[in-house]
Amino acid sequence: MKTIHALLFLSASLVAVTTSAAAPADHVGVGAEPIEGAEVILDGTREMLDEKWTYWEGPRFSSSLPIKWKIVEDPVDGGSCVMTDDRAADGGKYGTADIVTKKPYRDFRLHIEFLIMKPGGNSGVYLQNRFEIQVLDGDKSKHGMGAVINETESPYHAYNGVGKWNAYDLVFRAARFQDGKLVEKPMVTMYFNGKKVHVNQTINKVWGGPNSGVDGGNDNGFGITDTPQGLKLQCEGHDVRYRNVWIKELILDKAETDF
Repeated sequence: MKTIHALLFLSASLVAVTTSAAAPADHVGVGAEPIEGAEVILDGTREMLDEKWTYWEGPRFSSSLPIKWKIVEDPVDGGSCVMTDDRAADGGKYGTADIVTKKPYRDFRLHIEFLIMKPGGNSGVYLQNRFEIQVLDGDKSKHGMGAVINETESPYHAYNGVGKWNAYDLVFRAARFQDGKLVEKPMVTMYFNGKKVHVNQTINKVWGGPNSGVDGGNDNGFGITDTPQGLKLQCEGHDVRYRNVWIKELILDKAETDF
């Protein structure tokens, strides 16, 4: 009888551990539904695009409102999605037609899905309009797909490939300041298509210069300022599509982003 009780206890413990460990996977990966308290900010409709987004008017901005990005058919699952299509960015001119949320954020949990239509397709997801999570088909370097750009190696093994939907799920903690001085660098943990690929990754600077994002021109990108900023999506003249983007604001007192 003791043996049976022991086995039942062990079995119950394993179920508890499995349930706990699997909990984040309930809301990560392609098709993940918003967690409680999250706000959908891009659903593939023109109405939401215009309501919640605008252009980032950085130093190289050369487009004009209304947003020129197109609402197009989702070629995989039907319905609609948003295409990074703005001729101002042809030739890889990032910063000319990037879009950013009207609402700024500090700490947050983000889910975003993207699809690259052709080999070499390029875009980017910018946390706080500063720190890029790269979207670039074919590149497995620190500048490549899924990398916290120039900070980590590309987790290319998790990429689903051209013509398929992919998902980034992440928790971001903004930089912390004391008396106007940076005391804690920004940090991120990320899942790529349901696989955990970055854990409490420190981000050291804004890469790419002033045309890339906020503070990119401050002290070679090291001059991060204490301001919340919007989520930005990059346009480089490629057919990259987005859908099912939701975000939840957080308050992360501790330097911990793992989930």
